[in-house]
Amino acid sequence: MTATNLPPNSPGPAALTNQLRGIKPPVQIPSGWAWAMWVLGGLVLLAALVWGWSYWRKRRATAPVVPVIPAHIRAKQRLREALALIGEPKRFCISVSDTVRWYLEERFDFRAPERTTEEFLHELKSTNLLSPDQKQSLGEFLNRCDLVKFARYEPREPELHDLHDSAMRLVEETEPDIGLSAEDKQQAGSITGAPRGNSPETVDSSSIATRHSSAA
Repeated sequence: MTATNLPPNSPGPAALTNQLRGIKPPVQIPSGWAWAMWVLGGLVLLAALVWGWSYWRKRRATAPVVPVIPAHIRAKQRLREALALIGEPKRFCISVSDTVRWYLEERFDFRAPERTTEEFLHELKSTNLLSPDQKQSLGEFLNRCDLVKFARYEPREPELHDLHDSAMRLVEETEPDIGLSAEDKQQAGSITGAPRGNSPETVDSSSIATRHSSAA
């Protein structure tokens, strides 16, 4: 008979063996190098973002600024270009009338291109941005252009030049004051109103010569 030290009610050796649990897998201890790599990667990403932002700001600061050409300067240029169509009355009248409508929209925020001539002239009655004489001249100009555009009226070249002069005069009378002296404005008016065949350079040179001779 074999003597044991187990209490009377304790399980036997076989039962104790069955109660043993399986071996757990090894626990991985985080390495300090892994954390260092994560920190280094974050710093590299942050440096790339800062460099990209500074590069974008530098590019924007050094980008050339395109000057805004005033509406009256562009309108005069378009009216000068319209003279190339003087031999085609309908296309010429479309060009000069569209230029005037576009200019008035840019200059005074009128909705000229979106309205018929009758609607636009009706709108002009309630504004004080144009003088009564300018309103009357503009109405006559648009109506004469409409005769060519829609009524198949065939004007002669002098009449087309007269329409062109009316358009140019309206632009010059309503352009913003950029600080020219009275003498410069008078000289510019004499150049604009010079007879055809005399170039602006010729008129300007003669006026300068006259001024110098009078000063002498």
